[in-house]
Order: sequence, then C-alpha cells, then structure tokens
Amino acid sequence: MVNRLANLPPRIYNQKVTSSATDRPPSSFLRLLPKAELHLHLEGAIEPATLLELRQRHGDRSSLAEVEQLYRYQDFQGFLLAFKNITEHLRTPEDYEIITYRLMQRLKEENVLHAEVYVSVGVCLWRKQDFAAIFEALDRGRVRGTRDFGISLLWIFDAVRQFGAEAAQKVFELAARYRDRHVVGVGIGGDELKALPELFREGYAWAADQGLRLTAHAGETGPPESIWGALNLRVERIGHGLTAAQDPDLLEELAQRQVPVEICLTSNLRTGVCLNIADHPARTYFDHGIMITLNTDDPAMFSTTLAREYQLAQQTFGFTDEHLRELARNSFEASFLPAEKKLEFLNLFDAAAAR
Repeated sequence: MVNRLANLPPRIYNQKVTSSATDRPPSSFLRLLPKAELHLHLEGAIEPATLLELRQRHGDRSSLAEVEQLYRYQDFQGFLLAFKNITEHLRTPEDYEIITYRLMQRLKEENVLHAEVYVSVGVCLWRKQDFAAIFEALDRGRVRGTRDFGISLLWIFDAVRQFGAEAAQKVFELAARYRDRHVVGVGIGGDELKALPELFREGYAWAADQGLRLTAHAGETGPPESIWGALNLRVERIGHGLTAAQDPDLLEELAQRQVPVEICLTSNLRTGVCLNIADHPARTYFDHGIMITLNTDDPAMFSTTLAREYQLAQQTFGFTDEHLRELARNSFEASFLPAEKKLEFLNLFDAAAAR
C-alpha cells in the first residue's frame, strides 16, 4: 500500500468551504493538465441552452428560465427526478448526436484527452425508444467529435438498478452487441437503496464473459455493504464510494487491491449525500493509498467542470500540484482503454508533465 503520510502539508479538513473556493477561474495549470474523465453521464452533461435548443426543435416554446428550472433540486431524490425530466426531452436520435458532439467540445476546452461516458440505456429501453437508431446517432456524434476535437471516447452502458435484474440484462446484451463499436463496459446507477448489488450477480458474470468491463455506482447513498456487494460482482471501478470511509476493513481492501474509486466532489455536495466539503473523505482515501480519480458526474446539472473539480480538491484538501498530477495520471491508469492505447496516453501525459 502506498504511504503518503510522511511528506504532506497540514490537513485543512476542518475549514469551512464556501462558494468562494471556486469563484476564481481554475488556473492555467489545472486547465492545461492532461486529464481523463471516467465518471461522466451523457445526459447530465446537457447544458440548459442545448436542452432549450432541442425543445425548440420539437416545437416547444419554453424559455431558458423554464428549462433552467429543470436543473433545480434539493436532495438526491430530487436530483434523480431532475435527471429523469431532462432525459424526457431527448426524443430523436439526432438529439443524441447533438449532445454527444457538444460534450466532446466541452471536454476539449478542459483538456480532457479521454472520457468514458455513461449512457442511460436503461432509460431508453424503459421509454421504448429505438435504441439501434439512437446508437447510430451516438456514434455519429462521437466520430465527429473525435475528428474535430481529437477526443478519445468510450461508452459505458448504464442500467437503472431499481428497474431490476431482467431490465439490466437487456442493457448488458446491447452492450455486448456493440462491443466492437467503442462500447467498453456496463454499470448500474439509480437508487442504490432500492436494489442491492446481489440482484445483478448473474448479469455481471454474463457481461464479464462477453469481454465487457465492469463498474458500478456504490456507496453514494448506500452503506459500506453496498460497496462490498459491488466488489463481489467483481467490478473493476467503484463510482462514488463515499461511505467506504465508515469501514476501515473496506478502506484496506480498496487500497490493497488498488480498486479505483471515482470521486465526484461537487456532485456529492449538490445531491446532499455529503453535507460539507470538509467532511468528504477524498483526502483520507488518498492518504490511505487508495487510487482515486476526480470526475464531474453530471457537470451541467452540478454547474461544474473537471478543472473546477481539481481546483476544489486543491483548495479544500491541500493537494499540491504534484498530487494533482498523480490524480490526473490515475485517470489514465484506471481507464478501460486497451493496454497499448493506455500506454500511449500515459506517455503523452508524462511528456506534458515533464515540461
């Protein structure tokens, strides 16, 4: 296990962090630092202006103020409802092409070289949308974005856990069908307290047999047992993992096995699962030798960017520039990229960091 306790600046966990912590734009160092993002929902990245444009294409005369109202919520359940309301306005395959391309444009602005993006396939199936047509549009958007912005993007097909194991299996089967078209893995999101990981044991085993990579949201609203359950599904990354801090044995397990934990600071604050940034365990995990990465989760819904997440981590927890370089390197190390492509990005990162 990595021991970083020896040469760290004093902890500042007890400071009260207000909005002033990120009132200033991120530094050029943070903006230009090469990064990957591994926990990013396509639908949660739709900016209000883009959603208004889509609604107007469909004959809706809503104002920007009315659209922005969809992005307001008070707690985690309110967030899930807001996410559902936003996705209801994705009505055509072309909508998915537009939001994919716009996301990649934003990633370019943040110097994100690679992203692994969740698509709420479970929601598409629940709405009985033509997913074959949607996927073709997603792929068109990805191809255009790669051409215009040079961004590498892989898809993770996300099932809604409260829809049950049978619905999740249908999502996993679609992921297997498109595995040769930049679909790299599967996950489960949604309401953690309504569907335990054990319900998906057979589906995850099947997905692994198909060569798909495995991740899961765990320990966001659920207890440490939810994370243990995800590990028992043989997931390779944990989304959020907030409650692991409550279980010393789990912290040790994550550190020894070097299971990456996808940290989403602003997300956890905005949904109310972490009431104060000073209470977030991100620095505890880092000190304990756990491999963590920084992510935006749903950047448009949380009014954040990846550079701002790095800024928030630095200003709150005293991460040095060198620590942030380590976190950025982690984001490539923990990716689901093929080994040769991962090495290519790591070499690019090391060359940039050496300047």
